[in-house]
Amino acid sequence: MKLIKLDAIDSTNDFLKGISAQQDPENFTVVTAENQTKGKGQMGAVWNSEVGKNLIMSVLVKDFLIEINEIFNLNIAVSLAVITTLKKNNIPDLSIKWPNDILSANKKISGILIENSIKSDGSIHSIVGLGLNVNQTNFEGLPKASSLAVITGQELDKEELLSAIVTQLKANVKESKQNPASLRQQFVDCLYKKDIPMPFTNQKEEKFMGIIQGISPIGKLQVLLEDDSVSEFDIKEIQMLY
Repeated sequence: MKLIKLDAIDSTNDFLKGISAQQDPENFTVVTAENQTKGKGQMGAVWNSEVGKNLIMSVLVKDFLIEINEIFNLNIAVSLAVITTLKKNNIPDLSIKWPNDILSANKKISGILIENSIKSDGSIHSIVGLGLNVNQTNFEGLPKASSLAVITGQELDKEELLSAIVTQLKANVKESKQNPASLRQQFVDCLYKKDIPMPFTNQKEEKFMGIIQGISPIGKLQVLLEDDSVSEFDIKEIQMLY
């Protein structure tokens, strides 16, 4: 894997997008930074990270997605790559808070942002941004955040984690091409609060109870409602209250 290490950058995703637009970098090229001044989360949210403490990375993935409706397959492959790596490092109670947060118990330790572009030849290139809280221990004002160091009581090697995640991502991409249903089921099995009645709120700030059932073929969240109907929700259309 080609690895580009930066001390500081506004956004590793933007940096890698710039390289991809001007050159033809090899598949699974990785950009990391010790400090990211304009880290991005889903739907314009901000990702903040203490300098030098956490794993901030972006990975180029190409020659995987064929059609635009397959985009969530990459989300599945990335999420499970993180989950598998963290399990090997004895991080307990791991789950995926749909669509792209990794939790240990009920604390967020990682977030994923995937940005896709369609090239002139119709191919889809994806920039996978990943923030993983590794050795940061101060989360003042962030009651729902934690890190691997807080959970395990010891510091972990960021480069070892990076290598393991990318290696597993490559394996998951290969598996997804051959047997996407298997990875999709693993993802569903990892969903946070699946099959448990939970309160939600919608875009109108209306509260309701629902039970997460799974995901649709394009990755929408399927929720069983109180009238026994199952509704599908896209990103930001629904928020779990926990």
